[in-house]
Amino acid sequence: MATTKCIPRRIGIVGFGSLGEYLYNELQQRGKEYEVVFVWNRTAEKMKGKVLDHLILQDLAECGARRPDLIVEVAHPSVTAQFGPLFIKTADFLIGSPTALSDPVILQTIKTAANSYNGVYIAIGALWGGHDIQRMADRGTLKGLKVTMKKHPSMLKVLGSLAEKNKEVKDTSAILYEGPVRDLCPLAPNNVNTMAAASIFAHNLGFDGVIGCLVSDPSLTCHIVEVEVTGPGTDDNHFTVHTVRTNPASSGAVTGKQTYVSFFSSVTAACGRGLGIHLC
Repeated sequence: MATTKCIPRRIGIVGFGSLGEYLYNELQQRGKEYEVVFVWNRTAEKMKGKVLDHLILQDLAECGARRPDLIVEVAHPSVTAQFGPLFIKTADFLIGSPTALSDPVILQTIKTAANSYNGVYIAIGALWGGHDIQRMADRGTLKGLKVTMKKHPSMLKVLGSLAEKNKEVKDTSAILYEGPVRDLCPLAPNNVNTMAAASIFAHNLGFDGVIGCLVSDPSLTCHIVEVEVTGPGTDDNHFTVHTVRTNPASSGAVTGKQTYVSFFSSVTAACGRGLGIHLC
């Protein structure tokens, strides 16, 4: 089992896109608290000149040899699907692509490992009010949850029918999808991690009960996340919370600027919670 009180905390990074590179640089500047013990990327060439040679991991199956305390996945849902159980047997595991958990088989596999070996952490990311949503779910007072994400068409890496719809967006915004988050995750695996996280925290609703709405808007230079919570009461007088988070983002960026900072905070918080799945 991974040590949770080790200083510096030994961290492995899986994925070296813009977020992975950001995390690597931030952690390297905090050598007294954290030690990067490996970085893996599907294309190793991308790390050359940016990551110290001895830290580059060629084969994820060998991650245990680096003795990490925490493995941080910021690559792709398929990586968590394939290597998640191994990561959890090796160390605490922070999942950056929770859309992988929309598959009920993968979710159950991760839960089983998390209850047996090491803790699993889900980053709160762009989900404003995530802790409150989880508390309401724990008490059974969460009656409804809708998450709407609005992005510029160039910021959307969508698949299948959504890709065709997104290509047709020119001058006015369009709703690409509205419905259960479970069906959206495979079509937008990189774009709707906030919705997937919400579906995990809102465990009494789950991926089938949480509603996701994905909007392609060519006028935007930011990412917008709206969260609508419904609680107890009557049809015409009930508890509601509506938040809107606007996050500046570079052209074509999947992740907004402030989400980088939020995710790094999750890395620092992913420690010492024990077995199970935790919000951080």
